[in-house]
Amino acid sequence: MGQKKLWRFEQIKGFKNVFQYPENVKGTWSNYFGNTHPLILELACGKGEYAVGLGRMHPENNYIGIDLKGNRIYVGAKTALDENLNNVAFIRSQIDKIGNYFNQGEVSEIWITFPDPQLRTSRAKKRLTHPRFLRIYQEILKPEGCIHLKTDSPVLYEFTLLVCKYYNIPIEQASDNVYAQEHVPDELKIQTHYEKLDIAKSNRIHYIKMILPAEKLPERDDELKKLVEEKEKSATSEDTVS
Repeated sequence: MGQKKLWRFEQIKGFKNVFQYPENVKGTWSNYFGNTHPLILELACGKGEYAVGLGRMHPENNYIGIDLKGNRIYVGAKTALDENLNNVAFIRSQIDKIGNYFNQGEVSEIWITFPDPQLRTSRAKKRLTHPRFLRIYQEILKPEGCIHLKTDSPVLYEFTLLVCKYYNIPIEQASDNVYAQEHVPDELKIQTHYEKLDIAKSNRIHYIKMILPAEKLPERDDELKKLVEEKEKSATSEDTVS
C-alpha cells in the first residue's frame, strides 16, 4: 500500500465523522447528529461527493456515505470537517453489512452513485441493485423508501430496469440520458470522481428512482439469473454483429 494511502488510513482513525466497522450503533444516529432529521445513505460512496454535495444542499437532512476504501472516504470526510458539515458522516464497511448499522425504518433514502457495474454476467449478483442487496436495503429503509441509482453503465441501467420489472418494484423516474432533460434537478448535477472519468465511454448518464416495497422481495433470483444471462448474451451478440 502506498504511503499516501497509509497516511490517509491513519488520519481517518481520528476523524469524528468516520466510523470503521462500528458496533452497537443501530438506532443511535439521531444521538450522533443531535436531531431526528431524515437519514440518507450514499452507498459505494468513493470520495463522498454525493454525501457532501447533498449535505450542502439540504441541511435539513443527515447523510452517511458508506464505502470500504478508507483512503477514498478520507477525501469526503476531510471536506465535511473543513466545511463544518455536521450533517455528513461516513462508515467504512462492506455494503452487505449495512444491516448491522441501522434499525428497520431508520433510513429514509439510499443513493447508489457510480458503483462498480460488475459487467461480467457471472458477477451480476454483486451489482448493488441485485435483489439480494435490495432485500438488505428493505431491512433498514422506511416503508416505501426510495433508491436512487446514477450510473454511466448501460449494462447496470438495463439490469436494474429488468429487476424492477421482474419483482414489480415501482419506478418513479427513469432516464437513459439525464443531462438531455429539459430540467435537471440540482441533486443530479452533482458529479462524482468516477462520473468525470467516464469509464464506460457511453457519453450518457443514466438515472433510476425506484420505490422499494415494504414487503420482502420474493426469492426468484435463480429465475432472474437465467433471464439476465439470456438478455445480456443476446445484447453481446447484437453488438458483435453491428
